[in-house]
Amino acid sequence: MELPIQYTEKMKKLLGDEYSKYLESFEESRYFGLRVNSLKLTPEMFRDKNVFSLTSVPWCREGFYYAGEQRPSKHPYYHAGLYYLQEPSAMSPGAILPIQPGERVLDVCAAPGGKSTQLGARLQGEGILVANDISAGRAKALLKNIELFGIRNSVVMSEPPERLKERLPNFFDKILIDAPCSGEGMFRKEPDMVKSWNEEMLAFCQKEQGGILEACAGMLRPGGMMLYSTCTFAVEENEKSISDFLERHQEFSLVPIEKENGFSAGMGALPQCARLYPHKIKGEGHFLALMQKTEEGNQGLTLEETGEKEKDILPYLEFEKEVLKIKLSGTFKIFGDSLYLLSEGMPAMKGLRVLRTGWQLGTLKKGRFEPSQAFAMGLSQGEVTNVEDFSLADDRVIRYLKGETVEADGKEGWTLVCVDSFPLGWAKRQGGRLKNKYAVGWKWE
Repeated sequence: MELPIQYTEKMKKLLGDEYSKYLESFEESRYFGLRVNSLKLTPEMFRDKNVFSLTSVPWCREGFYYAGEQRPSKHPYYHAGLYYLQEPSAMSPGAILPIQPGERVLDVCAAPGGKSTQLGARLQGEGILVANDISAGRAKALLKNIELFGIRNSVVMSEPPERLKERLPNFFDKILIDAPCSGEGMFRKEPDMVKSWNEEMLAFCQKEQGGILEACAGMLRPGGMMLYSTCTFAVEENEKSISDFLERHQEFSLVPIEKENGFSAGMGALPQCARLYPHKIKGEGHFLALMQKTEEGNQGLTLEETGEKEKDILPYLEFEKEVLKIKLSGTFKIFGDSLYLLSEGMPAMKGLRVLRTGWQLGTLKKGRFEPSQAFAMGLSQGEVTNVEDFSLADDRVIRYLKGETVEADGKEGWTLVCVDSFPLGWAKRQGGRLKNKYAVGWKWE
């Protein structure tokens, strides 16, 4: 790979004697990773299934390397939301930010959803995850991945960070900023990125990063923590962006990140930060800075969504009584013809570009309720009365995922279709056949 002269000079200065080892890493194959969805099973349970050849990613408990010739994206377990395909280094921000169930968490540059699904799984269904991306197009991919993972307690939106700051001041306990950057750390994985690299791009990214940091500072509650990450080596976009931010915000301080598993210290006066280099770890390049806001000040107050009256959701309540073994509790809200279940403390989002608020249960039309794909993915087999659980070896699994009608005797009516006890979607059983209700845009191709 031919690297720009300006870039090679910068890297020689940055790495010194290690530069030759860094260059040698380009001759090595990239690493492939997947991260297990801990909302559905433990990493140990997934490994014991022996569907792929796996070795552990040392900085992420749920992370595994898999062999590049394997195709986990073409497997029923992928469609069951059991894992997310993610470059191993990209698992580090979501693993290092200390998330606790019940917290309010923001992923401000979230698409396509790798880090959001990681944060959402760590919340374990408690608290609120706001996953935002300024690009409405990219936010659609983000939404699908959050629904695939079965995350119930999320808001997916597409707003500039400055707009969120106006509506959600001092609101979040934790914020993840996976900032737009020049992508130097991804050159081995995506060689085409080399062609677009230049000094002007670095300057543009640094300006964008400063604006995002500024907006997020106002959204973090006193005592909260914020993790800034990039996939570049450029000091201008890493230590310089952070030091400039800290100069403007004396209420923030760096929290040291453990230097283990091949992690290196930040440059210059910021050794608390961490750098990941491809010649030192099994993964691509990354930068991490963890910061905490002082305890002084007040938690932000926001208007919460109000729920619907019981008479307005009667079709759903009839469905729940007939199809579910559980009774859902929370704030039921109708947007358009869709019914949602909101987490406690969900802020009112009127006036913002929101793709999804809470758990989409389904649609209310002409006095009837039709369950959604997101509803199926957020349930467990034991929460539904009528289940068709296919084994992985059953050819009806792939046929169902392709949208076909399949044969299966049993109780008629709405049925949750599963593979090895993990939900895939809905079907309506009639006359020994499952009329397929799998989401059209999700079908196996």
